[in-house]
Parts: sequence; C-alpha cells; structure tokens
Amino acid sequence: MTSKLTGTAALVTGASSGIGAATASQLAALGASVALVARRRDRLEALAADIEEAGGTALVIEADITDRAQAQAAVDQTVERSGSWTSWSTTPG
Repeated sequence: MTSKLTGTAALVTGASSGIGAATASQLAALGASVALVARRRDRLEALAADIEEAGGTALVIEADITDRAQAQAAVDQTVERSGSWTSWSTTPG
C-alpha cells in the first residue's frame, strides 16, 4: 500500500523539538522523506533514528536558518538527496 506522501520530500525547520519534531514525524509516517533542519544535531539524530526505525527516511541537517548561507545549504542538501522537495515547514523554536 502506498501512503499519501510516498515519493515526496519535505524540509522541516525547527525539527529538533516541539511542533517541528511532531510535524516531521507525521510527514514521515505519511510516507514523505524528511529533511530535519535545526541547530541541535543530537536531537535531530534521535528523531531521525525514530523515523527510520518506523520505516521512514530522514536526513539530518544541522543549520541555523537565520543565516542565509546555511539556509541555502539546507535546501541544496535536501534537493541533492531527494532530487527536489515538495513541501517546506517552518516551525521556529
């Protein structure tokens, strides 16, 4: 069975906790490949492990999106890994 978001890619900022983490988890559960973006790598890695354990796909990107170069690098890494991205969720902490 194909999930609603299978074949899509989502870039989620603020993914290390709270609404951002919950959003990333839900998108992954619906089949999206998620790029997890935030400053706290340890929390991103823990979330990625949870997503992957549940059968999803996650990319950890440590970045401060208030820095334009880091934000662009996050987009570039997402596109490089996924070929494109379908949605963007900004959930600043």
